[in-house]
Amino acid sequence: MSWLVETKKAHYIAVIKTNQPTAHAQLAALPWQSIAVQHTASGTGHGRRESRSVKTCGIADELGGIAFPHARLAIRVHRRRKPTGTHETRESVYAVTSLDAHQAGPADLAAAIRGHWGVENSSHHIRDVTFAEDASTVHAGTAPRAMATLRNLAIGALKTLGTDNIAKTTRAIRDEPERALPILGITNNPDSYGNSSSFSVSRRTCPRPSFKTTSLPAVNAAISTTSTLSPS
Repeated sequence: MSWLVETKKAHYIAVIKTNQPTAHAQLAALPWQSIAVQHTASGTGHGRRESRSVKTCGIADELGGIAFPHARLAIRVHRRRKPTGTHETRESVYAVTSLDAHQAGPADLAAAIRGHWGVENSSHHIRDVTFAEDASTVHAGTAPRAMATLRNLAIGALKTLGTDNIAKTTRAIRDEPERALPILGITNNPDSYGNSSSFSVSRRTCPRPSFKTTSLPAVNAAISTTSTLSPS
């Protein structure tokens, strides 16, 4: 974060989860009850009704600040969800940003956080469930980052081709690995005797794989746990 703010002169919004216990506890302990709701939004879809209320609170360094670099503003999003036929659930989500209150309003911050959830739900869920990222035993050095990049590359390639079921397509490639070759732009290049012993990388648009796919809007697979905003 320091590199982002100090070197790139950019801003960030970071959702703080319970896996960052110190910062999460500090945010939860802020006097939210005495702060008025500054933005609300609601909607229905996917079989549920959802409402969100947003509060923000300035972070004063002289009062101890928050255990997160360059955090200037704390954000609490309180979500209420009511799936059809079930009970309502409530959840408070906390975030911090390097932006000051005059640089981004509560509605802007809420939109950025909601955008982060959309990307996380789309790609992180696939990485966690289909590619078993949470169960990975690769922890040494830069290997975890390299593996995350490879997973993102695979997800992005399949979505660009229009795959509507990443898990099903991944299983098909696992059972018949040669199906991955056209996705990567590698085509079979028989020699003059008709033997399929060599391969070449195609410079043309990568052909569709042989398994059936349907259209799906492209989603950027390269995500992080933060959303960045350009400097104001």
